[in-house]
Amino acid sequence: MKSEPQQSGELHKRSGMLSQPKAVWAVAFACVISFMGLGLVDPILPAIAEQLHASKSQVSLLFTSYNLVTGLAMLITGVVSSRIGIKWTLLIGMILIVIFSGLGGYSDTIGQIVGFRAGWGLGNALFIATALSAIVGFSTSGTAKAIILYEAALGLGISVGPLLGGELGSISWRGPFFGVSVLMLLGFLFVLFMLPKVKKAASRTSLKDPFKALAYPSLLTLGIVAFLYNFGFFTLMAYSPYVMNLDEHGLGYVFFGWGVLLALSSVFIAPRIQQRFNLVPSIGWMLTLFAVDLGVMAVGTINHSPNTVIVAVIIAGLFLGINNTLITTAVMQAAPVERSTASAAYSFVRFLGGAVSPWLAGKLSEWYTAELPFWFGGAMVLVAVVVLVARGRHLRGINIEAH
Repeated sequence: MKSEPQQSGELHKRSGMLSQPKAVWAVAFACVISFMGLGLVDPILPAIAEQLHASKSQVSLLFTSYNLVTGLAMLITGVVSSRIGIKWTLLIGMILIVIFSGLGGYSDTIGQIVGFRAGWGLGNALFIATALSAIVGFSTSGTAKAIILYEAALGLGISVGPLLGGELGSISWRGPFFGVSVLMLLGFLFVLFMLPKVKKAASRTSLKDPFKALAYPSLLTLGIVAFLYNFGFFTLMAYSPYVMNLDEHGLGYVFFGWGVLLALSSVFIAPRIQQRFNLVPSIGWMLTLFAVDLGVMAVGTINHSPNTVIVAVIIAGLFLGINNTLITTAVMQAAPVERSTASAAYSFVRFLGGAVSPWLAGKLSEWYTAELPFWFGGAMVLVAVVVLVARGRHLRGINIEAH
């Protein structure tokens, strides 16, 4: 028995992507704020390291604690949402983000920030796993276009986040934390008043369901690919700010450009690629190009050319935006389970990669050379391509909905 929002989405697949109910726009707006939190801290990483007398690997634990708790908490998102409903799961996740991002701004040590980022990650897990399901379910334009809208919100949040983070961070490194808290409170109010009450799921999800979902080879394959690809993604996010030799404003502008390319490519280029090319080769090519781009960052670091790294970081948004849309669309159709369960299972695996990679990137630079994190991240992305090709037969049954 399909839920009410799923039925609504399937009854109106021919509607345009922008012709959405208010509930979809409310959740999409909250998604923008949520993903702003990911990039908002990028411009202040060097400032936090300097002012709190912390090493790169210590500061990178902001990403590690956030991603680790987000990944582990993904296992309970279905249990929670099937018992209290989509709306309350979203609201609880959002209020946790409000509280812990605010507490992060009041921190005086790197350990406190890392701890509060873990709480932030719990709220993030409850929110993002449910938000994607809600947007797809309430959408009147079909799965593919709903996911493009979700990726557009992701891209907009990631692009605006660093810009705002750079502006607030130039005043104080605490500013971006308080900024997220205030903006997410605004998103909380939007969802509270604009999202209708949704009937609870007919059957309750158990803790075993995400693991059962991973028993499907197609979903497990995509999870492994994302796990490996996140080593490259979070090397870019958590480590590249240290080698660009820019202040908070400069870093904000670089990641703004990166996020704009990510948003535009996910919305305008990825759908055309879905229509013209097969899924597995398209994802494989985007990952390969991203790996090459990480290699360019390594060469720029070796040659002490911050401008090379800056250009490579911005261009990476093009490949990442396309890949994100393709792989997210595939995940939504990879296994005959509830969309929220598929999203939670996939996110559990991929966020574990996002937990290890930021800390490891910092450590590799401290143990060996400044360019090694980029070489290692690129190598892991290429391993993801190998896994994708080797297990490509498991993805042949996935039909990308082009219209």
